[in-house]
Amino acid sequence: MQFTLTLPILCAIPLAPLFGSVIAGLFGTKLGGNRIGHGACQFVTILGVTIAFVLSCFVLVQVMDGFYFNGTVYRWMQLGELNLDIGFLIDPLTAIMMCVVTFVSLMVHIYTIGYMKGEEGYNRFFSYISLFTFAMLMLVMSNNLLQLFFGWEAVGVVSYLLIGFYFERQTAVFANMKAFLVNRVGDFGFILGIGLLLASTGSMQYDVIFSQNSALAAQTLPGTNWNLLTVACICLFIGAMGKSAQFPLHVWLPDSMEGPTPISALIHAATMVTAGIFMVARMSPLFELSDAALSFILVVGSITALFMGFLGIVQNDIKRVVAYSTLSQLGYMTVALGVSAYPVAIFHLMTHAFFKALLFLAAGSVILGMHHEQDMRKMGGLWKYMPITCLMMLLGSLALIGTPFFSGFYSKDSIIEAVAASHIPGSGFAYFAVMASVFVTALYSFRLYFYVFHGKARWGHADSHSHDHHEHAEHGDDHAHHGLAPGQKPHESPFVVTLPLILLAIPSVIIGFYTITPLLFGTFFGDSIFVDIGKHPAMKELAEEFHGPVAMAIHSFTSPVLLLVILGVLTAAVGYLWAPKLPGLVAQALAPIKKLLDNKYYLDDLNQAVFAKGLLWIGGVLWHRGDQKIIDGFIVNGSAHAVGRFAGVIRHLQSGYLYHYAFAMIAGLAVLLAWVLYAYLPFVR
Repeated sequence: MQFTLTLPILCAIPLAPLFGSVIAGLFGTKLGGNRIGHGACQFVTILGVTIAFVLSCFVLVQVMDGFYFNGTVYRWMQLGELNLDIGFLIDPLTAIMMCVVTFVSLMVHIYTIGYMKGEEGYNRFFSYISLFTFAMLMLVMSNNLLQLFFGWEAVGVVSYLLIGFYFERQTAVFANMKAFLVNRVGDFGFILGIGLLLASTGSMQYDVIFSQNSALAAQTLPGTNWNLLTVACICLFIGAMGKSAQFPLHVWLPDSMEGPTPISALIHAATMVTAGIFMVARMSPLFELSDAALSFILVVGSITALFMGFLGIVQNDIKRVVAYSTLSQLGYMTVALGVSAYPVAIFHLMTHAFFKALLFLAAGSVILGMHHEQDMRKMGGLWKYMPITCLMMLLGSLALIGTPFFSGFYSKDSIIEAVAASHIPGSGFAYFAVMASVFVTALYSFRLYFYVFHGKARWGHADSHSHDHHEHAEHGDDHAHHGLAPGQKPHESPFVVTLPLILLAIPSVIIGFYTITPLLFGTFFGDSIFVDIGKHPAMKELAEEFHGPVAMAIHSFTSPVLLLVILGVLTAAVGYLWAPKLPGLVAQALAPIKKLLDNKYYLDDLNQAVFAKGLLWIGGVLWHRGDQKIIDGFIVNGSAHAVGRFAGVIRHLQSGYLYHYAFAMIAGLAVLLAWVLYAYLPFVR
């Protein structure tokens, strides 16, 4: 009997992880009395995500056979003619996102068994990551802006909980608050964009909004001469800038390394940070009608791709190197969106999810093997002790830098070629940025690889063990004890940790080769993504130059891109294998630039001085002048004083003496009599 998708089955995909999260969160923590143990919590959450992954694969197969679904699950509220629904849109774009999210989440769940073993919040962590998976699935499966916004905010809330998992540490509390507040800045623009579309179309349903895109493009924002669609698209993208960590709203992502390593792979590889990329691709029928919005996206993505890559070169924390790599690769995806190569952006989103999750989890394996040491300067020569992790890190790095035949090669080179074929304003700068980033990516990737796995062993000495714990608190370490004691040696991670690495390495190597043709040059996406080929011919030119994945890889040997990759790897080998003193000399010669990079372009200081302290000053003024003086002093206390003074005056009329009251009565009677005489007896006047 052929498997057919029904609404209950579609509902089971997000609800299965939610069910696991609720069971683990209620009965596996103090909240529910710790009624179930670690084994039951990990079983129920992994089972829920496994069900979601298997059903997502069935959805993908059915979608490839022509199955589409766009319908309402239930009506939440009706306000006049506005229907607020919870519904699903199942199409190729949704299906590929569902498979990527659930597969990476499943790998993270399995990996967590080994990585978080012995942690006090073990069950709570499993509950959080399953809840995160539910939120992300609700986001990608939505067929309207209301549900999209719900999933958007839900992943933000759960990321706040995950980044601050070690809530007893001040640095973790600061990091999750920073992530929460920075994302609120982006979300303010996002909700403005949703509001503009709702006010203009009267609906939050995707299909209704898209059917009016031409009318929207002809309207102007009331009271201005600005194009309404351009303003709405830029507002939507500001939301993506926060969620997908684009410059200058990127500052939260490196600090989010305060959370345990598994959530770094989950949040920063396949889920939260890719939500903005997915949203813009979903809204392609709107963005295609605004070259101004596309140009804005292109420039922001270019800045992020290049300048965040520079920061990866100077990092010494192994997780932060991978984090800045994530920022740079998100910039690549955004650049692809800016040149209307939406399928290429989603293609790179998919390949990046696998090899970036692999890199994060491999970094976590190194941290385990080094007794929770994260400083690469205290590593070296680990390939002898951690051969599986070493190989997995090598495969992930080769995919990241765009080595021919690896998955990252097909998606990154497609982005570069799409930018070269684009004529959108800003494409010249974007081409320079993505080309320069090729060299930078290869440099910081193999700096990490050579520093950690090759060269001289810099661990196991007294000076390397008794280091400053405060330094590691700043860099997001996961445990109180760090580093190898004298005489200790690194060790390979357990099988439950290395198995997800192996399973992630497989798509990191081969999935690009097998999927580039249908995803970019076939009919896979159908009408789920809209590209105006007449105005934005980048995808058409890519198709004309594509002659198969093998020919594309062979052609790369004559391109400058591969030359930049090789130069980056050789530079890393010279600096961190053959001439280890050279980086120090270069840093001295370029001291001002090194200081600028070490301080992350001073953006954190700027935010702290201008926004944090500025808002604190504004808050102080409003509190002192507005609250204390105007509200409390004038309105509340002032009215009380006025009543008191008035009462102090009129209280003399209540003396308590009978003759005073008799006199007042006689005087009042005389006044009343005089008024009557004056009013009714004309001769008195």
